[in-house]
Amino acid sequence: MNPLIDFLTQCEGTTFVNQDGERSSFKLLPPMNEDEIKELTSRIPCPIPTEIVELLRFARGFAGTWLEEVKFATLPDFGLEEIFPCAIELAHDGCGNFWVLDLTKHSSQWGPIFYACHDAPVIVYQTDSLLHFVMEAVREGKAPWKSEIGEVHGRLSGLIWCENPGVLSFTHCVRSADKDLSEFAQTLDDTWLIIDLRNPVLGDGFSWGRYGRQTQLKRFGEKRIFAYQRKPPLRRFMDRFR
Repeated sequence: MNPLIDFLTQCEGTTFVNQDGERSSFKLLPPMNEDEIKELTSRIPCPIPTEIVELLRFARGFAGTWLEEVKFATLPDFGLEEIFPCAIELAHDGCGNFWVLDLTKHSSQWGPIFYACHDAPVIVYQTDSLLHFVMEAVREGKAPWKSEIGEVHGRLSGLIWCENPGVLSFTHCVRSADKDLSEFAQTLDDTWLIIDLRNPVLGDGFSWGRYGRQTQLKRFGEKRIFAYQRKPPLRRFMDRFR
């Protein structure tokens, strides 16, 4: 059986109790029909993997966990197209922050999954497995209410904002033996900082809004190498009044 369908079937009817004592029940959402699947196919740059088509015919998502609803195939409208030009929204936290799939024409699976937060304005890598994401969403709904999703939503996103780890300078990249880093850097200048998320681990990411809401962002084609532009203090001050 499809392992995602198998896990969701096992979860049906599970009752969750949050830290405030409020109860909710795990419930599958209705499947997508063939017209909806065709519409989705026409709007993404890659074929839908066979196991995901099977999943969508079984259920379009589920409700009842801490994330309220998780949907497997929602086309988002949250912005950040410079970072995720073709994303699938999986879930949100109710405060304007989202977990999204990043799809490219080379995607062969429903992933990887990132957390896109606006406060603080960071992107955090979650996982490359939809099954793992779903399992962690379920785990967060049970005592002791700890999961990798909770870690990304809290501690890890805060760590990226406070410490700004993993940032590469323009000079480092333009001189790099790594062809992708060097080629990307040659399209920029020394006001840009670069982040390589081609092989991320849990909690890797970057501060997409480090220099305010008008921070300039770029991505190296479909590869997961990103850049944001530094601004001098005077420019940041003036941007506040735009």
